[in-house]
Amino acid sequence: MREAYDAMTAQTPTADNVDLESVDSEGVKGWWIRPESAPADRAILFLHGGAFMLGSAEAYRGFASQIAVRAKVDTFVLDYPLAPEHPFPAAYDATVAALQWMARSGIREIALVGDSAGGGLALTALGADARGASNVQCIAAFSPWLDLALTGPSLLSDETHDPIFKRPVLANAAATYLGPADPTDGRASPLYSIPDHLPPIAFQVGTNELLLDDARRYGSKAAKQGTTVQLEIFEGLHHVFQRCTQELASARYALDQIASFISRHWTIA
Repeated sequence: MREAYDAMTAQTPTADNVDLESVDSEGVKGWWIRPESAPADRAILFLHGGAFMLGSAEAYRGFASQIAVRAKVDTFVLDYPLAPEHPFPAAYDATVAALQWMARSGIREIALVGDSAGGGLALTALGADARGASNVQCIAAFSPWLDLALTGPSLLSDETHDPIFKRPVLANAAATYLGPADPTDGRASPLYSIPDHLPPIAFQVGTNELLLDDARRYGSKAAKQGTTVQLEIFEGLHHVFQRCTQELASARYALDQIASFISRHWTIA
């Protein structure tokens, strides 16, 4: 399954004019994608999807590069440990460690970006006990999985016709990752631990998704607390359609929107 998922993900082409650099430093593994003339003091931390069991930084280089060149900023794709070999909270701990490592490297501003489970990890890193996340300027999440208790109305409704996921698939992934842990633990399900103060957040999700209401519920709660929330819902589109940059004009448009969102929220001139 991991090889098949990586082969599918790697179909997103790597953008032109980027340098790729493998990293294994201080316990942090992944890949840098560096566009030409990117500033040295800001970066994107990209967290890949795969239901906490699949995915790799190498396979996601193409997708991440499409964001990097649009935002004109270096992007680090994290290789976090996967379940079942590394159950909860291994992915969360690796995300926090990567944020701290980037800060020690002299990066003063970070944008967190993730898809599916990676979108959830991006928001867990800003939880109530966040460590080293003070330089996060914004978050962008594609079809994020934010509730491993699986209580979203879109997930429970028979009217949702998701071409990618079925509820038992998500239930099995949640059980595999969590083990005996509480699915409402904020380090796994950020919907249950929304901090009082958050940087601006952009969500993109399709109407044909079991996870549609994860983004809508988090966005609604965060907005009521005063957080700037940009929620884009794409009619008739599937889970993480943004990877289909060659096939879908909607994917290219969506990534342009996210790059613009990120660029607007840097604070250092």
